[in-house]
Amino acid sequence: MSELLFEIGTEEIPAGYIQPALDALASDAAKKLRALDLSFDAIRTFGTPRRLTLAIGELQSRQADRRQEHIGPSKKAGFDAEGKLTKAAVGFARSRGCDPEQLQVVATAKGEYLMVIEDVKGQETTALLPALLESLIRELVFPKSMRWADYSMAFARPIQWLLALYNGAALPLNIEGVTCGVATRGHRFLAPASFEVDGVDAYLSGLAERFVVADPVERRAKVIAEVQRAVREGAGIVGAQPILHEGLLDTVTNLVEHPYGVCGHFDEKFLQLPQETLVTSMREHQKYFPVAGADGKLLPLFVAVNNTKVADASLAASGHERVLRARLEDGLFFFNEDRKQPLADRCLELHGIVFQKELGTMQAKSERITSLAADLAAKIAPELQEDVARAARLAKADLLTAMVGEFPTLQGVMGRVYALHDGEKPVVAQAIEEHYLPVRAGGELPQSLLGALVGIADRLDTLVGCFAIGEKPTGNKDAFGLRRQAIGLINIIRGLNISLSLSEAATAALRGYEGVVAQNSEVVNEVVAFIRLRFENEQIAGGLPQELVEAATSVGFDDPVDCLKRIEALDQIRGQESFRVLAGSFKRIRNIIKDNKATEVNAQLLCEPEERDLLTALTGVRDKALPLIESRSYPAALLEMLEMKEPVDRFFDKVMVMAEDAAIRQNRLNLLTALGELVLCVGDISRMHVERE
Repeated sequence: MSELLFEIGTEEIPAGYIQPALDALASDAAKKLRALDLSFDAIRTFGTPRRLTLAIGELQSRQADRRQEHIGPSKKAGFDAEGKLTKAAVGFARSRGCDPEQLQVVATAKGEYLMVIEDVKGQETTALLPALLESLIRELVFPKSMRWADYSMAFARPIQWLLALYNGAALPLNIEGVTCGVATRGHRFLAPASFEVDGVDAYLSGLAERFVVADPVERRAKVIAEVQRAVREGAGIVGAQPILHEGLLDTVTNLVEHPYGVCGHFDEKFLQLPQETLVTSMREHQKYFPVAGADGKLLPLFVAVNNTKVADASLAASGHERVLRARLEDGLFFFNEDRKQPLADRCLELHGIVFQKELGTMQAKSERITSLAADLAAKIAPELQEDVARAARLAKADLLTAMVGEFPTLQGVMGRVYALHDGEKPVVAQAIEEHYLPVRAGGELPQSLLGALVGIADRLDTLVGCFAIGEKPTGNKDAFGLRRQAIGLINIIRGLNISLSLSEAATAALRGYEGVVAQNSEVVNEVVAFIRLRFENEQIAGGLPQELVEAATSVGFDDPVDCLKRIEALDQIRGQESFRVLAGSFKRIRNIIKDNKATEVNAQLLCEPEERDLLTALTGVRDKALPLIESRSYPAALLEMLEMKEPVDRFFDKVMVMAEDAAIRQNRLNLLTALGELVLCVGDISRMHVERE
């Protein structure tokens, strides 16, 4: 059997590190094996808190012999005036282990060069694997690594053992004093002894017998089954179901090697806490699964997942209950204390929180987004202006509450809860929560225009302020999450179909920083360009061709909703043969007119019938298309423009644009420029023209 099994045994690795590490191991191993010209079948990974494992099937046992070409110095540098080899040529030959007489002259794209062909004998895979496996360990990157004892190597947690088998035999590998063997270890508490294996099947079955489910997918399914069993056996309530949060499932899966579910109870008095608070307290701090009834409301129940067998379920549950009770008591105390002070009174205290050292406090930010949100509402939905301003003013107040201090992920949620308690309008309370949405790519969007406008104002304020002080994302550096802010802004605008001018909104945002940063219009241009790039990337990632997206954005992106409509129109029509021909003609027009801007056409100077026909066609199409463009009926406008295909073809067949007479030449250029201006109202279709072979 030509399989490789490699296990890194460690102390308990943080749950969030495991899957990224397994993905990196698989990816890096594949790259390294391909670089060595070794073929292989599927790569599988297994992982628990105490092990990262790589299994590769059908791994080629030996490299194939191969001939390798090496290009050396140029022919000019390789021969002297008498045609003899120079020292450079002789040195190159010897560096490749061959005689100078074996050098050949070959023609390359850069000219004639000396070349030597080296016969490379393939190595046994067994000889190549130790270095490869060591490099996998040393190059594995974690969010945080540690060093231990006197070892120089850093890893997520101290390495306790290594297992490396190829074809059932141990590989000679020693890393920082840890020697690879043929043994692994079972569950730390239930079966801690080492045991030997001779392959992947024996490895998986041996671990299973020793209370370790090595496959994360299988272990995740077992976690779900255990949680459901615990509720079924311990809840005593018909219709009770655990709330299986995907993120929590992933975390718990990588916290245990063999899951055992325990159902616990808590005092019903804690149900007066907002549901989000209860869920967050259980999920984030204790990694417990909440339980809901048939009506979807929380029950005073939870499920904890242990890593060891539970002999006495009630005793185990009581321990979890004591821990959770302390958390919930704190939460209930914070909740009651927070409600003693209205959100509106907390706004003045925001001066104690720094937004950014050069951009001022959260109080100043709150005032800016209040002004900006009201300005946006005045243009988009004047009837909402008062409520938008109120929501924006209260949006950041819950940052000063004890509950958000304890559970930062509840910002916005607690703002909504406390606003309703204070008697604020429900739409205002909803907007306070929604202005943070979406919190991640593909996340839930605001449902109300009120919340969307406050969210847009908040994000634009951050983007403009950070760009104004030079805090722009570079490479992996994005301290303020500006890429995420821009993507969230785009998704809000697109999701709620909000038509607005980004440049005008960004200019208004910059005015809010008057006296803090310079009022430089270039900042606005940079912010809009930054948002545009994120927009283009999202559209292309969604499956649209790059040339199609750029055809629309290159002629105007100030209003993303309008840009989306033009993209959709171009996408609908691009498959028509007449459109492809028109796109080719338009590309030719763009090349001919170059920098010409004039569009006034003198009919008296039109000498040829084909150019007169083109002017007639352009005039008729323009009269029909412009109203459609004005109403954003872009598909219909493009269909009208297709009527120009035949006149344009005849024009280029019969008319010489660059006539000797300067007046006639300029008149023809103006005619083509006028035609181009009409097409550019939708997009630069010249970018969509692809030359056919």
